[in-house]
Amino acid sequence: MSEDAPRYQYDRDVRAEEVVQRMLSRDAFSQWLGVEVLEVAAQQAVIRMTVRPEMANGFGFAHGGIVFSFADSAHAFATNSSGEISVAIDCSVSYPAAVRTGDVLTASAVEQTSTNRLAFCEVTVRNQRDEVVGHFRGTVYRTRKPLPE
Repeated sequence: MSEDAPRYQYDRDVRAEEVVQRMLSRDAFSQWLGVEVLEVAAQQAVIRMTVRPEMANGFGFAHGGIVFSFADSAHAFATNSSGEISVAIDCSVSYPAAVRTGDVLTASAVEQTSTNRLAFCEVTVRNQRDEVVGHFRGTVYRTRKPLPE
C-alpha cells in the first residue's frame, strides 16, 4: 500500500461527512424522522432516531414505513457519500422484530459492491437493546451528476 493511501481515505471520509451534512440539511423527511448522523465515512453511514407516538400504526407498533424510511435515509447517505447523485432503483426490507414507540433505532449502512453504474448497499437497523429490527437492502443507479452545492 502506498503512503498516499491513508491520506486518500481520510480525504474521502472528510468529503463523505460534508456531503451527508449537506444532504441532511435539505432533507425535510429525514429531519421529520429526527435523524441524527452518528458516523460517516466513504460508502458508510450510521444514523439514529427515536420512534415517536405519531409514527405508530393501528396496532401500537411503529409503522413499517418508518423503519423502511429510516433505513432508506442511511442507504442514501452511504451511497451518495462520494458527492455524485445515486438514486434508488430497488429496495427491500424485512422486519425480524417489532418496533415500539420510544424505541431508539440505529441504522448502519455499508455499500457492499459497486459497478460503473450500480451500487449495492446493506443496512441493519437495531433498537436500544441491540436487537435487529430491520434488514434493508438497496440498489442504486449512479447518475454521474454531482450533488448540488
